[in-house]
Amino acid sequence: MKKGLFAIGGLLLIVLIAAAAFIAYIYFSVDRTLNDDMYIDRDDSPWRDSGLEAGDPMSILLLGIDAEGSEAGRSDTIMLLTLNPDDESMKMVNIPRDTRTEIVGRGTEDKINHAYAFGGAEMTVDSVEAFLEVPVDYFFTINMDGFEALINAVDGVTVDNELAFSYSGHEFTEGELHLDGEEALAYTRMRSEDPRGDLGRNDRQQAVVAGLIDEAASLSSITRIGDYLDILSEHARSNVTTDDVFMFQRHYTDARNTRETMHIEGTGDTIDGVWYYIVPAEERERISRELQEHLQLH
Repeated sequence: MKKGLFAIGGLLLIVLIAAAAFIAYIYFSVDRTLNDDMYIDRDDSPWRDSGLEAGDPMSILLLGIDAEGSEAGRSDTIMLLTLNPDDESMKMVNIPRDTRTEIVGRGTEDKINHAYAFGGAEMTVDSVEAFLEVPVDYFFTINMDGFEALINAVDGVTVDNELAFSYSGHEFTEGELHLDGEEALAYTRMRSEDPRGDLGRNDRQQAVVAGLIDEAASLSSITRIGDYLDILSEHARSNVTTDDVFMFQRHYTDARNTRETMHIEGTGDTIDGVWYYIVPAEERERISRELQEHLQLH
């Protein structure tokens, strides 16, 4: 009996040691990638009265860059996520890329997606904060190749498609679709055939990002951490640290349980020969107020 218990105890010890080694591997792999390969330093947002504490509602800005490199081009996708762990909810809002607004740091008004070309992620973050009047706590930039690779790394995402269309050699029928990386990229980039233009395109982007979050949060995804890190180190940049990653996992995973998508309504106008998406002041205030309430800033 004692020999049997000793054997079980020895086996348990081996399992614990192996688990600890795996956790250490994950930690140091994440630390090397985030701190050495893709990290961009940024101070706490000036739109917060005090620093972000673990468990506070927080925001993440996702920037999809229309270039092969991660530090050039324009932000083809500008999506803000706010996560509230208290009520386990997440809001998702896209800023249409042609939105005319102040480009913070240049003293001019231009299309918001030009901010990345002028001043990279930092200028884009500053301009988004000024436009929405909420803090951006964290940001991720990823280029098209990286986006496609991430989708493939999670074995694709499933979406419920409401509009049948073809784009870039792909046919998208109505109903549930499972998309690989190349298909997902095409699915999120089409807007000319959509009667809702950028708004319809934004809905598709949000659906794909939601699917990616669900897949990446699954337990089976942990075994592929090396694949994800390789992709991010080559194609992404962020101000997220290793400790932040584990803080996300501890406090914010369940915030994806209830999702709400928001739309910024506006109209098109041509100014000095350039077409812009014009968002009325009252619409911008409405969006800002909802996000502030979700972040519990008041």
